[in-house]
Amino acid sequence: MSDNEWPRELPAGHGEWNDPPHRPQRAILAAALVLAVLAAAGGLTWQLMRNGAESPDAAPTAAPAPSITSPSVAPCPEPELSVAAAPEIEPLIREAAATLNPSGLRCPPVVVRAEEPAITATAKERAGVWIPSSSAWLSVAAGAGGAYSVSGKPIAYSPVLIAAPEGITSLYAKDGKTAWTGLIKGATESAFPTITMPDPLKSTVGLLSVHAVHAATARTTKDAGIAQLRALTLRSRLEEANADPAKLLERMGQQTDGTTAVFDIGLFPILEQQLKAYQKVKHPISLAGVPPADGRVEADYPFAIRKGADKELAAQLRAAISKPAVAAAGFRTEPTAGVLRLPQSSGKLLGPARQWSQYRDLAFQVLLLIDSSGSMNEPITDRDGRSGTKASLLRASGVSAAELFGDDTRIGMWYFGTAARNGPAHTEVVRYGPIGGVVDGQTRREALQTKIGAYKPESSAGTPLYQAVLDGVETMRGEVTPDAATVVVVLTDGADGGTRFAMSNDAFLKKLAAGQDRAKPVSIIAVGYGPDANMSALTGMADATGGKAFAAANPADLASAVAQAFLAAHAS
Repeated sequence: MSDNEWPRELPAGHGEWNDPPHRPQRAILAAALVLAVLAAAGGLTWQLMRNGAESPDAAPTAAPAPSITSPSVAPCPEPELSVAAAPEIEPLIREAAATLNPSGLRCPPVVVRAEEPAITATAKERAGVWIPSSSAWLSVAAGAGGAYSVSGKPIAYSPVLIAAPEGITSLYAKDGKTAWTGLIKGATESAFPTITMPDPLKSTVGLLSVHAVHAATARTTKDAGIAQLRALTLRSRLEEANADPAKLLERMGQQTDGTTAVFDIGLFPILEQQLKAYQKVKHPISLAGVPPADGRVEADYPFAIRKGADKELAAQLRAAISKPAVAAAGFRTEPTAGVLRLPQSSGKLLGPARQWSQYRDLAFQVLLLIDSSGSMNEPITDRDGRSGTKASLLRASGVSAAELFGDDTRIGMWYFGTAARNGPAHTEVVRYGPIGGVVDGQTRREALQTKIGAYKPESSAGTPLYQAVLDGVETMRGEVTPDAATVVVVLTDGADGGTRFAMSNDAFLKKLAAGQDRAKPVSIIAVGYGPDANMSALTGMADATGGKAFAAANPADLASAVAQAFLAAHAS
């Protein structure tokens, strides 16, 4: 008998027991009865091992003989079909699976478990049926060697909303509308209490939200690098970047003071289904949610079957999931109009997600060294075919980059480049201090944006690159604190030379090494701007200080290189 068969009924007896004259026949019949009893006992023992003791209210399937002792409950064998479902939809799938077990067996043919798709996607043991909260995870699983085939349309849908306590809805939503770019603007202006998001490598809400943020910022500019800088601005302002939406809702449900809830949790993305589940319970703090108009994304729940799984049983499970049950659980039964398409390549989806996930929140102490030599006035053509100069691209990128730094940053900015014979190697443009501090009637962040927006290189000026870097590192070494990362960010389009400060690369590296202090580390993050940048020199100074160097060989890629530099500074 296989594990999936029911025990057979007891065989019927044969002949008559009150026939004394036929002793041989009675012996044969007695032996047959013994075999029948043993067979029945064996079947009953197997059934007890599979299903354990029946509940008091259940009708017994067989009455064990008095001499048979029921064994202790044994572990269940492997189910005929294992199912992994996203936690929020798992109760619905479990109820459907229960209909395929009408006898209420302790070890049912279909077993459902709740599991985050990020875990299932890379698990060694693959479920027979997988119902993740986004089709995006299927391509992630395929990249990890897990091939699933999709059966029909997704079984449910749930849009991503921006949620917050009802008392602050007006801060981020006007007339029932909001936008990711609005969140970025509000975050930079400190218009919101806090913004939290889930880790995009662990959560579907996080993965879809990061995709939506990047799609929204891409619509604001034709420069992909500037779009990335704007997206990273939101990442740099997150109060919490590894927040579980379900736990946020649980925390919200435990709040009794609306003011505390606002500052403890603030704004966060969640699924519409999760919001509905929260709203069903009368919590002291009401929660509202609004879909972002500039980047609508939606969790869909594909029904995916692994190769080798029981397709017939999987089809029965799929048929048992009714649309009324889906709707009753708070999901939509049809896709929402206007949602973003997800990239077919998992790499394009996971690239930005990895950036967000690996971004390290830490206090920064930064000195910006900007090349102001005459070569920065050279004409260039951007990606859209528009004519400009290297300086004009720097102005556009720099204004966006100034938004990236968090409120706990201390920052200053120097220009280096001089045409005067006895001119200095560098000029302080924005004096060093807290980014929120006041400089000439403006916050230091505003002063950075103003100065970069008015950036104009000096004609015929040389490039005292090495001396400016040595001075910058020495200055910042005096600012080092144990609770902050101290960096010098260098942007140049050329090589050292044309001034009285010129020196060989070997002489520069010796001086740089002589000034190193392990107790006061200062890293150099260098960006080489244009084809004439001396990348070997920039890489050498970065390596010597534990930093990194990036090339923007095409001047139009400057913003992307600045974004890479910023991410490198925040990488663990």
